[in-house]
Amino acid sequence: MCRPFPRLSPVGESAVLVELADAICSEASRQVRVLDARLRESSLPGVIEWVPGYDSVLVHYDPLRTTYDELHALLENCLIRLTTGGVRTPKQVTIAVRYGGEDGPDLAHVASYHGLTEAEVIRRHTAPVYQVAMMGFTPGFAYLIGLDSSLNTPRLATPRTLVPAGSVGIAGGQTGIYPLDSPGGWQLIGRTACKLFNPDQAPFFLISPGDAVRFVAVENGERS
Repeated sequence: MCRPFPRLSPVGESAVLVELADAICSEASRQVRVLDARLRESSLPGVIEWVPGYDSVLVHYDPLRTTYDELHALLENCLIRLTTGGVRTPKQVTIAVRYGGEDGPDLAHVASYHGLTEAEVIRRHTAPVYQVAMMGFTPGFAYLIGLDSSLNTPRLATPRTLVPAGSVGIAGGQTGIYPLDSPGGWQLIGRTACKLFNPDQAPFFLISPGDAVRFVAVENGERS
């Protein structure tokens, strides 16, 4: 018999995995943000850091300062009424994207893979309001949920060694934007001039977990 959510389990000798769901969805993402906020407020003894994910939070602790059982009890208290907890008011961000051509070298492949025109891929990609589910991979890389399932496309068989900053890509049922030049295996369909990560100003990130994102298509000659 499966244990209900949330589930707490040890990871090695110095971490606890808090699982909130078994699927990627907006409610699991919201609960992750609530737990993240409570951990920031609580300053639990022995906790070193925690890593929010799509539907879980990995809590690292110092085993010389606390035990798994002690932390387990404290985390259970943090999880009380998680489904009704509040989070900060999310921002709504519009991001202009130049689709196709040199900016989106995989747009033609994505269209062919699904039997669509490039214009239809762009229409379907710009239609949803996406939610930032989590951050990771590189500073400012936001994993967005809400992609039209008809655009689910596998990653490249061989990742690129260099993906330009601002590239907009698809990987499976996810879409996202590369904030920095980096390697990557997502299908690149466009590019934006928006700066997602700027270490010289606060906040460092243009978008954060919970924020709503809309993509708007612009012509390649237009400023984005």
